[in-house]
Amino acid sequence: MGTVYAFFADGFEEIEAFTTIDTLRRAGMNVEIVSVTPDEIVVGAHDVSILCDINFDNCDFFDAELLFLPGGMPGAATLDKHEGLRKLILNFAEKGKPIAAICAAPMVLGKLGLLKGKKATCYPSFEQYLDGAECVNEHVVRDGNIITGMGPGAAMEFALTIVDLLAGKEKVDELVEAMCVKR
Repeated sequence: MGTVYAFFADGFEEIEAFTTIDTLRRAGMNVEIVSVTPDEIVVGAHDVSILCDINFDNCDFFDAELLFLPGGMPGAATLDKHEGLRKLILNFAEKGKPIAAICAAPMVLGKLGLLKGKKATCYPSFEQYLDGAECVNEHVVRDGNIITGMGPGAAMEFALTIVDLLAGKEKVDELVEAMCVKR
């Protein structure tokens, strides 16, 4: 199994980021937290700081299995402006590899044209950035290689959808039981 890369910038949404990363690690996945800023310490939208594992400029992503973009503002807007990340996402999409974005972050995918003809969800009021997508009012949507989530309240379901994609239903069932997830 490859690595899941989670991309962070100041203003990321803590619940979405930490719930997803923790759940994936509980599933036995290797998750690398990547700063897209010059600093490897990134501060969330609610003033929670995190020391990222690596800086974008120091990573080649050769073993990337899935790209994860947490929401939050201005974190998602910073991700959207990062040329290196945009190129990586386009390369991933071209190969049909999985990409997951939640809350405001699906706008990055929408602006890149990756949601055209796909069902997607996002934080309410960000639908305008999902160019060509069929926006649906669901917590989590998986359409082909792309998973989108609505917001903080959808974080656990979003994380479990990623686990299902990468490790299967049996692993999801194990986590649901171990973490007392009500479904």
